[in-house]
Amino acid sequence: MDKPPASIALYQLGIPHRVFFHDKPVTSFEQAATDRNQRPEQIVRSILFQVRPGEFVMVLMAGRDQVDWRKLRQLVKRSRVRMATEDEVLEVTGYRIGTVSPFGVKNQVRVLLDASVLREEEVSLGSGIRNVAIIMKSKDVRKALGDAEIVEFGESS
Repeated sequence: MDKPPASIALYQLGIPHRVFFHDKPVTSFEQAATDRNQRPEQIVRSILFQVRPGEFVMVLMAGRDQVDWRKLRQLVKRSRVRMATEDEVLEVTGYRIGTVSPFGVKNQVRVLLDASVLREEEVSLGSGIRNVAIIMKSKDVRKALGDAEIVEFGESS
């Protein structure tokens, strides 16, 4: 199996990580966590939003927390924001929904890193390939993303 695109990008940055291959297709958040020997809070979702036509922002959220829409609109200074469509996700990131990673994306997008990601020592993220994950330390996620803004999005906060 070839290295997933996210792994190649991290390797080029010299960021330590490991690639995890699921034995069977991932059908739920819980299963992904169990397979990876992690808690659901350690699974990071990379969610793409359209801020205005042609402009997108990627939010990284750990666990099941939902993005607080009001906070997102305030942060990007837009009254209307929507989730990117499946086609837009593929077009902007080069990845299909369910495999999206902030690493190795086709087009540079602004990344907002929710503080939930940094609360965990180790997290897993999309790799660009279905049923394959990237497992790494959250401090290395931050290092790899460099200028990502850290935000508090969780509705629970």
